[in-house]
Amino acid sequence: MERRLRKVKTTMSIHAHRRTLELLDGEYASIHHGRSHDFDDLREYQPGDDVKDIDWKATARSHVPLVKRYIASRQHTLLLVVDSGRNMAATAESGETKQEIAILVAGVLGYLATRHGDRVGLLMGDADRLESMQEGGSESHLERMLRRVDETIALEGPRSDLEGVLGQAVRRMRRRSIIVVIADDLAYTHDLDVHLGRLHTRHEVLWVSIGDADLMSRHRDHRELVGVDSGLGLPPFLRRDRGLRRAFDEATAERRQRLEAGLRTLGIASVRIGDSAGAISGLFRLLERHRRARS
Repeated sequence: MERRLRKVKTTMSIHAHRRTLELLDGEYASIHHGRSHDFDDLREYQPGDDVKDIDWKATARSHVPLVKRYIASRQHTLLLVVDSGRNMAATAESGETKQEIAILVAGVLGYLATRHGDRVGLLMGDADRLESMQEGGSESHLERMLRRVDETIALEGPRSDLEGVLGQAVRRMRRRSIIVVIADDLAYTHDLDVHLGRLHTRHEVLWVSIGDADLMSRHRDHRELVGVDSGLGLPPFLRRDRGLRRAFDEATAERRQRLEAGLRTLGIASVRIGDSAGAISGLFRLLERHRRARS
């Protein structure tokens, strides 16, 4: 039953040795503002922990930095906002589908949340439909969400409309939450800026872009790549044209820079992930950037 979540856990163990996984866990925990005053126990200090929580007497006795751990005062909500349009069925940098990487990203973040006793919800959509799943805190609930994302994204599906999905998130999400947007490698638009700005005033917002494949196929095989919207491929002789490659690289770099600059202006931490192998390290960077932006 839990095939997709099992794959997420396997990937976490393969691409992150224990220490890295603990750091990723600690970075997720540091997203939250505040804590209760109910003392629980002590644990070894991890990057991202508040220095005020260090128990100096216990540290002196053990010769290892130890921090006080507190019982959480309340559960938090993690909302995964996923672009489920046909763009997410396209090929990623690694040759995998963006769909595979998006499910892995959602699974890792959802799994970290459930480990911390938080609840995870889903909002996804495209130009024709919008679908949501209520928050839940169990692994079986997370598995159902991952399956639903997998079933929904398809090459023959409707086009992407992330602006519309984010507009719905603005209207629906009233309680303060952590919102992670998992999106195509898209351009930064005015509507995107408006919706993200409204979300960011109330919620903690993080952004994950799933990287596009290189249409020029310079670093892998020269199989034909077909646009998901047009259905047209790029002939091999055009891929070899140096002027076209240069223009393509410049346009791609400008689009990515505009997205990063727009998100940075809003104070939203972001990361671009192009393959499953780099997902764990990419998410660690994302959570660390988010923590630093708030400190």
